[in-house]
Amino acid sequence: MPTYVALMVVIATAIFAEQQNRVVQAAKMRAAVAAELNPIRSKLEANINGDIQLVRGLIATISTEPGMNQKRFSDLARNIFTERSRLRNLAAAPDLVVSLVYPLEGNEKVLGLDYRKNENQRAAALRVRNLGNMVLAGPLDLVQGGKGLIGRFPVSLSNGGESNRFWGIVSAVIDVDRLYRDSGLLSQVLDIDVAISGRDGLGEDGALFYGNSHVKTADPVEVSVFLPGGSWIISAIPKGGWIDTPPNAWLVRTLTVLGGLFIIVPMFVSGQLMEERKRNIQVLENNEDQLQELSHRLKIALDASQIGIWELDISSGKLLWDDRMKELYGLRKDAREVYEDWRDALHPDDLQRAEQEFSSALLHGASYVSQFRIRLSGNRTRHIRTVGSKYIGASGTEKIVGVNWDVTVDVEKNERLEAAKRQAEAHSAELEAARHRMEFDALHDPLTALPNRRYLDEILAQKHSSAAKQGLASIFHIDLDRFKEINDTLGHAAGDEILRHAAKILRANTGDDDFVGRIGGDEFVIISRSGGIEGHDAALAQRIIDAMSIPVTYKEQECRIGVSIGIAHQARLEEELTQVLVNADIALYEAKRRGRNRCEFFTHSLKTAVFKTKQTADEILRGLEQNEFIAHFQPQFCPATLDIIGVEALARWDHPTKGLLAPYAFLKTAEGINVLAEIDQRIFEQALFQSTRWEASGIDIPKISVNLSYHRLHDEKLIDRLNQMVIPRGKVSFELLESISFDESDMTVLSNIEQIKNLGIDIEIDDFGTGYASITSLLKLTPRRLKIDRQLVIPILTSEKQRQLVASIIDIGISLGIEVIAEGVETMEHARILKDLGCHGLQGYAFARPMSANDLANFARERRWLAA
Repeated sequence: MPTYVALMVVIATAIFAEQQNRVVQAAKMRAAVAAELNPIRSKLEANINGDIQLVRGLIATISTEPGMNQKRFSDLARNIFTERSRLRNLAAAPDLVVSLVYPLEGNEKVLGLDYRKNENQRAAALRVRNLGNMVLAGPLDLVQGGKGLIGRFPVSLSNGGESNRFWGIVSAVIDVDRLYRDSGLLSQVLDIDVAISGRDGLGEDGALFYGNSHVKTADPVEVSVFLPGGSWIISAIPKGGWIDTPPNAWLVRTLTVLGGLFIIVPMFVSGQLMEERKRNIQVLENNEDQLQELSHRLKIALDASQIGIWELDISSGKLLWDDRMKELYGLRKDAREVYEDWRDALHPDDLQRAEQEFSSALLHGASYVSQFRIRLSGNRTRHIRTVGSKYIGASGTEKIVGVNWDVTVDVEKNERLEAAKRQAEAHSAELEAARHRMEFDALHDPLTALPNRRYLDEILAQKHSSAAKQGLASIFHIDLDRFKEINDTLGHAAGDEILRHAAKILRANTGDDDFVGRIGGDEFVIISRSGGIEGHDAALAQRIIDAMSIPVTYKEQECRIGVSIGIAHQARLEEELTQVLVNADIALYEAKRRGRNRCEFFTHSLKTAVFKTKQTADEILRGLEQNEFIAHFQPQFCPATLDIIGVEALARWDHPTKGLLAPYAFLKTAEGINVLAEIDQRIFEQALFQSTRWEASGIDIPKISVNLSYHRLHDEKLIDRLNQMVIPRGKVSFELLESISFDESDMTVLSNIEQIKNLGIDIEIDDFGTGYASITSLLKLTPRRLKIDRQLVIPILTSEKQRQLVASIIDIGISLGIEVIAEGVETMEHARILKDLGCHGLQGYAFARPMSANDLANFARERRWLAA
């Protein structure tokens, strides 16, 4: 411990000496830098102040002669330039515009300089005017070229009172390079690197304009240069930077180390000798303690484990047992132990084996390990395990020492475990059989006993190596036609019978190597390893179609079903069967679309069409998220006055890449993904919003017609949504396609139409003449208007029959009190004929095409259709 204390004192002394040596060296270096820097600072202040003082006399003269000309200015300035100064030129700027310059030669570019328009000098000039004090700017780039330090002096003229009138500015340009040279900054014998900051006399707030920026970050010696109207900061470091290590550093370190060794070495040697003595004493004490602890632990271990210890002197036959041994064998503690006590206690069935194992250990000197049973009073049996080994005693005699412990509990536990194991093995066999049954049930359809969808998934997941042995596959995706009708009319029992009948037909027409499975309600799959031969697959499909066409009798009822089949071939062994199944599903969809009860083969054109439809669907959903569906409006006109009597709101898709799309590009797909109602709702909301805008702008649009799709008309929540909106009564019409069947049994449709009318919304029948509408349905619905389909209107110019048909529709509308609007008015001749026939409204390209809300507002405001 004293050695460590001495070592720490020596180290601390060495560190202190090193630091003090560095401090002294740094102070010397900074003093030397300051000694070189102060003369430079003094010269800079003297040179700049001297040059400035030369100019002040000229300023006083200008104050008394504000109207002096260039010649007078040059004469006065020439006297200043005779002095030994660093002035480069002088410029006077009455009202901040330079008009007097000396010398004029070489500085012509300065004449006419307007400080207020010069970005580089405007701030400094205005500062001089506002402060009324001289401002030193720069160094900066001069208009006439080069760099200079510019002192700007305000010139004021006395008004005879307390305040003076501002006349302008006199600028004196000091040659920066001469200033640096005269001040000693460019001297070749300088031993310091210098940097100057404080551009424009801003001191610490000014930018660096001379020297390298690394000087500012190297802990420099800094002094201030006080200038008229500001200051500079001069920073300096020795050339090459500060020296961290003093020249005498190693001498100081060597002396410190030698002094430390003279102190530490003797103390260390003495300390080692003392520690060695302590260690020897501690070892003796530890050995004694360990011996006592070991003896105590052994006693506790023997007591806790209930192990008995015995020892036999082989030569004398003397046997020693401890108390625990006597307790194990049922002897009294004062009994005299002999070999016969052990032998007599052995169970008869274990006697011979136990004695042989003990004798063998004595004879061969091997370790002794044995287990046997002993008999106790009361017909009790105890299981004993013994372990022993031979050794040579202190007297040189051979002995064997060992231990005995009771393992009766362990033996009985093992016997129970063995019995449980045998019972578990029997149960395991039963479970394995049950597992096989469960696996079969899990992989098969309980109704038809055909493999199910899970079994199919396992087949589809097979690796190419296993499938390659069987060859290329063809997958048939089969769907029963009219199965739902049988289920709905005759019940599920009849449906189950049809499914079993279909399964028998499929098994009967396929080979043993073909996979036939039921994967859904009335869907089946066949995987045939036909090698992709189209003729073979077509023949198989036709056999199935023919067999399925035969009527099935169920409880004296004749059931007829059909079957639609989609077929896809595996083009190569590497092609995943999951993809082939997808292709077969596409082909099945095409078979159903073409009328059912037929088969279709997958082609890439089918896949392209499906992907195109899916892509369009995805883009429609994205378009709804991005609010790309917008309303365009086509006006409707009165045939007599040609005034706008309404507009029809039409859906348009403002596609980000395809431009503006009409409904034919997305309507069918939108209906397929069930978003047509949402598009209608958004167009309706936009129409209401634009109607409000037009009304606020003073544009009179009497009504707006909006399409109402079939799905929205059947929506039970339609009226609730309409009630939540602000809909002006009499200004909104819902157009219902005539292709919608107005069945009297569809109470939702009739109820919605009646409640729509109660909300003040008119009903119009769109595309009249192409759908299901009849006189009866018109009487039942009592719409406000009919819109004659453009297919009927366009031919009236050339067809007398078409004209008579349109005239009849108009007459029917008039007789029933229903307004009639004609679509497809392509020419003014159409308009004339329809006017003569008594049509109430005209809509078509002859007057206006569909347009945006803003375009419609301009169209209505300017009444452009009248020009047409």
